[in-house]
Amino acid sequence: MNHSYTEYDFRVKPKTPATEILIAELAEIGFEAFFETETGVLAYIPTDQDQDNLLEEVDIMNSIVFKISFQKKIIEQKNWNEEWEKDFQPIEVSDKCRIRASFHPKKEVEFDIIINPKMSFGTGHHATTYLMLEYILEEDLTHKQILDMGCGTGVLAILASLKNAKHIDAIDIDSWSYQNAIENAELNNCNNIEVFEGDASLLKNKKYDYIFANINIKVLLDDLNIYADCLSENGVLFISGFFETDLPDLKEKANENGLTFDHYKTKDQWTAARLLKI
Repeated sequence: MNHSYTEYDFRVKPKTPATEILIAELAEIGFEAFFETETGVLAYIPTDQDQDNLLEEVDIMNSIVFKISFQKKIIEQKNWNEEWEKDFQPIEVSDKCRIRASFHPKKEVEFDIIINPKMSFGTGHHATTYLMLEYILEEDLTHKQILDMGCGTGVLAILASLKNAKHIDAIDIDSWSYQNAIENAELNNCNNIEVFEGDASLLKNKKYDYIFANINIKVLLDDLNIYADCLSENGVLFISGFFETDLPDLKEKANENGLTFDHYKTKDQWTAARLLKI
């Protein structure tokens, strides 16, 4: 299938915290990938979902505090690698994990992960992915059953595999992410990752020791009860894709579903949290 994406080049003044808020709001209306630039952010949405009134639901566009303008153009699938290769640089997490593209030279670290992201979200550059990777690095995943929900590139599933998880299910609703996660799992020789295209409806009768859900606040609130049902006793749920101001709503929803907030951390105003099923 030949996909094309529309690239929105947003110019944002001042950049902080407007860029982070803009990315969060764009993700809720269908934008699938983001690259921060010196002047703002590049955001990508499937061209068949791009509409003239698309940005009417993006509240920050009407802000009197921030000045935001944009230009847009269509990016054909065949040109995507050239686009992201311009700016994609390796990233290191906690001095243990390095995420790079296949064209970058290898460096000796405990976990060397190759990610060729295409249009999928999750290279470690965004704060939410970085925070999730930090959390995973702190855990002993040996022989554990794992779910990576909203897997994007599959980077979280790949790290879990390298940390000796028994089996990982990786799920994403986007067909491009589904294909990309399969490719990246193969690149890293992770034979214990099974990738599925779909949503939380695929989780019926499933049980996991760990669940990673780096999505957005709306999906997290809607599906937290499903994640809770899928967690084994003493299971751990890592969530990200939201701001610290969202914590009260998430804590309330977690308590309703038998989950306990254990810890949270923030980066660039984004937040990730560790929840327990006790």
